[in-house]
Amino acid sequence: MARPTGSQPVDALAAEARWRPAEIAFWLATLLPSFVTPDYLQLAGQILITGLFALSLDLILGYAGVVSLGHAAFFGLGAYAAGIASKYGWGEPLTGLLIGGGVAGIVGYGASFIISRFRGLALIMITLGLNQILAEAANSMGWLTGGADGLQGVHTWLVLGVFHFDLYGVTAYWYALAVTFVVFLLVRRMVYSPFGLALRGIRENSTRMLAIGAANHAHVRKAFTIAAIIAGVAGALLTETTETVSLETLSFGRSADVLVMLILGGVGQLYGGLIGATIYMIARDRFSDINPQYWYFWIGLLLIAVVVFLPNGLVGGLKKLGAAIGRRGS
Repeated sequence: MARPTGSQPVDALAAEARWRPAEIAFWLATLLPSFVTPDYLQLAGQILITGLFALSLDLILGYAGVVSLGHAAFFGLGAYAAGIASKYGWGEPLTGLLIGGGVAGIVGYGASFIISRFRGLALIMITLGLNQILAEAANSMGWLTGGADGLQGVHTWLVLGVFHFDLYGVTAYWYALAVTFVVFLLVRRMVYSPFGLALRGIRENSTRMLAIGAANHAHVRKAFTIAAIIAGVAGALLTETTETVSLETLSFGRSADVLVMLILGGVGQLYGGLIGATIYMIARDRFSDINPQYWYFWIGLLLIAVVVFLPNGLVGGLKKLGAAIGRRGS
């Protein structure tokens, strides 16, 4: 008996969701810095945190088509929420992540009712405006946030009551890796689900999705709220591993940087944010050694080269190359 047509999308999603050797190799490679480059563990930890932040933006930009130039608002909210909780007596790391993600998620949920009703330039301006409002609020509330001097007195307790954050970044790296991997698994499951498929449909043609009865606004609100929570968790993770919070976490520059990372890695490619963050952070570290004042020049050249020769980012280019090799082999 022929299989019913309705099962075909489910089968397609199941096939997409299967783990591939390249994915397994990628996550195994994340174990190498502790053994191969132990002197760069602090940089590796920052890459993981930034990659998690980029992953949150990719969820709304790459899958739901929601363009945001103010996503750092939620990163900064999570950073400040965890930092303030720690300063006033609660520095437990895991619950700090929940606090940071929860505060960012609440604000993101409120903002999603506005975000879900706009597209294009209006959406860019709204997200940018939200970012600027929160940045100015943090600056003016110096009695709580420390203002331009940054939040002082942050102290993170031992991870699981055993591991302390050492100067070499060993605990910070493994802690950031564990959190990033767990959150990635949740996002991966979401992307390869009917909900993720609906988001992709909204990105491609929101009018047609409405015509077939999809709840576009509700789906976008859910995606935006989840992305805000993940960004808040990334911000809290930064606070816990560095024990400091500054206004830079809410800056437009951070929002712009994470967008550049997505373009480098590949928008809507799942691994694009992680790969893009790795390329960007390592390039920034190397280029700033060459010329501390003008390293953005080299980042600009790198960005132009990727957009011209790999319009779908590095991950998209590698997928296309793999598909071409597969066709030639068959």
